[in-house]
Amino acid sequence: MIETYNLTKYFGNLCAVDSLMLQVDSGEIFGFLGPNGAGKTTTINMLTGLIRPSSGTATLAGYDIQEQSLQAKAILGLMPDTPHLYEALSGRQFVRMIADLYEVPPQQAENEMVELLEQLELDDAADDQIKGYSYGMQKKILLISVLIHHPQILFLDEPTSGLDPRSARTVREILRQRCEQGCTVFMTTHILEIAERICDRVGIISKGKLIAVGTLAELQQRKQAFSTQPLTNTDKVETLEDIFLDLTADA
Repeated sequence: MIETYNLTKYFGNLCAVDSLMLQVDSGEIFGFLGPNGAGKTTTINMLTGLIRPSSGTATLAGYDIQEQSLQAKAILGLMPDTPHLYEALSGRQFVRMIADLYEVPPQQAENEMVELLEQLELDDAADDQIKGYSYGMQKKILLISVLIHHPQILFLDEPTSGLDPRSARTVREILRQRCEQGCTVFMTTHILEIAERICDRVGIISKGKLIAVGTLAELQQRKQAFSTQPLTNTDKVETLEDIFLDLTADA
């Protein structure tokens, strides 16, 4: 569903993303991890057509994001880390507007919205103006607007930041449910415990370069293969956090 070939982005002399080669399969939750400034958001911005790469290509479900941008953007949903919403609208009005833009049948959109508002415990505030929403509430209404047209590919930048534990768990459940229906999720997060729980595979980027990709078990095996100390029966199995901190130690 997502494929990049030597995807590269320079800002002046700074190489933010360096020759990224990546494949993400249909129905997969893929976690894209890295330290601050590693190139995660720049990658998402290139994959969603917000910025042009300096070189290389990216395709979404076979559509080139630069050459076939309308087809590619029609099948994706993007949730940035910082919500940019129309604060004079109510949450319900904002979701309806997004549904109309994607030509979702009104009754289908209404049914979907009611269900998502209840799941995310936002139904009581749905008719309040967004300017009165907390940061977490803005993140939830933004997520609903992204989900409303059932995109084939979801790009989520820190989707659970600012959410209370119950809401974060609900978001994880919704994402897993969508993937079971065939959606592909590409997400960033600094909460490695969440990535370990929810992601089928992860990729770790550092200083613009993809330095590791695979399941948690595959990353554990890779790290052990390069270790000079054999694993003993008393050694604990390393978490994703352990592996991440070790691989990005020089960042």
